[in-house]
Amino acid sequence: MKKKIIIGISGASGVIYGIELLRQLKKSDVETHLILTDSAKKNIHIETDWSAEDVINLADFNHDYGNMGAPVSSGSFLTHAMVVIPCTIKSLSGIANCYTDNLLVRAADVTLKEKRKLVLVVRETPLHKGHLKLMYKAADMGAHILPPVPSFYHNPKTIEDIIHQTIGKIFDYLEISHDLFTRWNG
Repeated sequence: MKKKIIIGISGASGVIYGIELLRQLKKSDVETHLILTDSAKKNIHIETDWSAEDVINLADFNHDYGNMGAPVSSGSFLTHAMVVIPCTIKSLSGIANCYTDNLLVRAADVTLKEKRKLVLVVRETPLHKGHLKLMYKAADMGAHILPPVPSFYHNPKTIEDIIHQTIGKIFDYLEISHDLFTRWNG
């Protein structure tokens, strides 16, 4: 069965991570379901040369952020995983507190209740104790917290190299083959 992955792009700085994840998944045999928040659309315009429509076109399916009746809102819609990239503290809080007032948080809640993989690429710094508690709470419920913290052992030359290292870590967790960065070999 073809893997289905839900990609949630929220309004944190770093929307390029979500865009690049979609670009890389387009090269694979993974079916993508996108949820793009209104703030993410604004940040796409501010931070990149992409349009929201171009980003939507990278996904196999697009689900309106306000449509609580979308297929991805139900556990009976079988998916392999969900990635929220970048994940705002607001989205993290909604997920950690099961406050499902939009499709992104509802889909994440469903992912957790169905014991599927949920990756939260939390994009905030510095972090105060409340942020850390929310990450702990989400992790305790089964989320995989994967902030975009670059490593440099692979000698990145471009911003894309740094982004690819984070995307590669996500692919590793989701068991998707890739050659996005050079692995540490001692």
